[in-house]
Amino acid sequence: MNPMPKLSDWEIQFEAWLKTKDAGDAAHGLDHVKRVVANAKRLAAAAEAELFVVVPAAWLHDCVSVAKDSELRSQASTTAAKQAREFLDQSGYPNQWFEAIAHAIEAHSFSAGIAPETLEAKIVQDADRLDALGAIGIARCLQTGTAMGSALYDSTDPFADDRIADDGVSTIDHFYTKLLTLAGTMQTEAGRQEANRRTEFMQQYLQQLRREIE
Repeated sequence: MNPMPKLSDWEIQFEAWLKTKDAGDAAHGLDHVKRVVANAKRLAAAAEAELFVVVPAAWLHDCVSVAKDSELRSQASTTAAKQAREFLDQSGYPNQWFEAIAHAIEAHSFSAGIAPETLEAKIVQDADRLDALGAIGIARCLQTGTAMGSALYDSTDPFADDRIADDGVSTIDHFYTKLLTLAGTMQTEAGRQEANRRTEFMQQYLQQLRREIE
């Protein structure tokens, strides 16, 4: 019997498969996936989680591309879980991990609203959300806003001081409708600590932007 491939060997296959897929928008391409994988490995090490679940789920969490403004956005993670499971089955990945991997992929999505029920799913969700925070989070937010044709800010009330924030109005509003709330949704202690650090950086950016605008 041939020995089971190492996890690093599987990762080569995961990346190769992703390169055959639709790259999606600029903020959700392969570079994003690689950062999520790195985040997930760090969080998994801190929590002693099962890497044979965390690593493939992190690599494959965005294997289905759905536009941010699509009415099908909330279904993307469920579809991704199904496609990932089919790929893993065809690749000969150990099937005892399939259910846990699929759940971690389904539960990673903010828009899907699926609660993570396992440690590994919590780690993948945290790893993905960390990439929406800090310096990289700011860059990705601006990328997405530009791609969608959004204004950078509402010139009459840039920071939603006297109105309800609406990211349909401007890119900066997305900080208030979602990004600054993510630290409070973190599922792991290590994820929470890093999210708080990154959120503080984002708040400093907004303070500097306010000074420059005003």
